[in-house]
Amino acid sequence: MGFVREGVDDVRRTARGWRWGRRSQVPRSAEPSTVPARAQVFGSDWARRRPAVAAREVAQKVGLAPVFRSQVRTRVEGLDVLARTPGPVIFVANHASHLDTPLLLLSLPDEWRRRTAVAAAADYFFDTWWRAVGSSLLFNTFPIDRRGGSMSATPGEVLADGWSLVIFPEGTRSKDGWASTFRMGAAYLSHTHDVPVVPVAHRGTFAAMPRGAGWPGKDAGARRPLTVRFGEPLRAAEGESVREFAPRIREAVAALLDEDETTWWEAQQRRAAGATPDPSGPDVATWRRVWAQTESPVVEPLTGRRVRVWRR
Repeated sequence: MGFVREGVDDVRRTARGWRWGRRSQVPRSAEPSTVPARAQVFGSDWARRRPAVAAREVAQKVGLAPVFRSQVRTRVEGLDVLARTPGPVIFVANHASHLDTPLLLLSLPDEWRRRTAVAAAADYFFDTWWRAVGSSLLFNTFPIDRRGGSMSATPGEVLADGWSLVIFPEGTRSKDGWASTFRMGAAYLSHTHDVPVVPVAHRGTFAAMPRGAGWPGKDAGARRPLTVRFGEPLRAAEGESVREFAPRIREAVAALLDEDETTWWEAQQRRAAGATPDPSGPDVATWRRVWAQTESPVVEPLTGRRVRVWRR
């Protein structure tokens, strides 16, 4: 049967050398250099004008809020910090789900929500006109180019007009519910424009609607609980650089996550001792990281257990 074995080896060698698909045989490094086409930018300035603000108020009050609260249960903590903080501010939050933005906005007092804009990825929310119009009208988004290109409006311009900002410094939703590296954009804006940063922590949004899901899930018909917690405003200390200020923002969000999972006193003790749990999570297998983050932040009163997304 030697000829059979030789025939199989020939087929394998042929398969390894065959041009599967239409991939070019020329290495990328040898291809001629071309200037990438400039992405189309959809303006969002109109979303911060009076007609759009009025339309958004109706859309959020009549449409978004009832639908959102019919699917999830929310608990808001720490809003008292806004009562003693003059605007505008930069809300900096962890990002694990598409639920984060409506959860944060609908948790704000009306006077704050009406004057808050959300930084959104240009390559995702502004890649088509209908998505750009929808997100701008409903959430007052403006595009941020994660690849460093030019935009129709910059965060500095929005701040200068008196609008507060919502920034997710991770740049994208978490794949496993844990926080990743915070970029320095929010710290830079706060440092440059002398605007305070209000740290915000979400819990439960990943369990309710993880990345890839199109609608909040329920467990046996019960709405999943979400929590959002606002922290004390932060400013860069005198002589503190942006690079030094950015980690403090992440530490503040981590402390809020710890506080939401335990108690205020326990979280403060750990923070004072420099022992706040790392929001990036344990260094374990991916399935264990996802499993840990699918716990709901509030124990179900009827069953006495925490709901996991795996039960859907």
